[in-house]
Amino acid sequence: MNEKVAHWNAVYDAREEEYLTWYETQPTLSYQLVTQHLKLGETFIDVGGGASKLISILHAAGYGPLAVLDISSVVLEAGKERLGGVADDVEWINADITTWTPEKTYQVWHDRAVFHFLTEIEDQKAYINALVKAVPVGGTAIISSFAEDGPEKCSGLPVQRYTSRTLAAKLQALAPGVFALTDAQTHTHITPKKNQQNFQTSVFERVA
Repeated sequence: MNEKVAHWNAVYDAREEEYLTWYETQPTLSYQLVTQHLKLGETFIDVGGGASKLISILHAAGYGPLAVLDISSVVLEAGKERLGGVADDVEWINADITTWTPEKTYQVWHDRAVFHFLTEIEDQKAYINALVKAVPVGGTAIISSFAEDGPEKCSGLPVQRYTSRTLAAKLQALAPGVFALTDAQTHTHITPKKNQQNFQTSVFERVA
């Protein structure tokens, strides 16, 4: 088991889901944005979504095929338990996004705070390479990160903070002309301990 896998398995083993700093009772913003761009019958992937309720809610609303990718097998098992008897309806991918090669395409890619953990340019390039392979022309990528005034660390790890402009510039630098920014907003997440974390969420269309 490599160091990254061990770290995230330990994070999820250490406390119940509702005490994790990124826990949301309802993933309202993510659901709204995803369903604006995802039609029934189209493919969807939640990157780093093992502890999120988003897949459960999308499944209950009739969306699919659905996939979840996470580096932690521990949290993927928790996701399967939440779905219970319909867990087999979802594709569960236990992988590091920086080494993963997509085997299919997804009309909508959703990432709530994975990319911002990638502080090394080589890891950022690997992520964008996977994104380009996974999202077809006309598809959508929804990427959330800590905002410019958000925390500098999460779960003991440094993060790269973004505005929608700087995130768009990063995608342009690593995949020139491939994605166009179509929507952007900032919002504040309240952690289970009532701390405030400022986020940005950017929506990109695959245009080439």
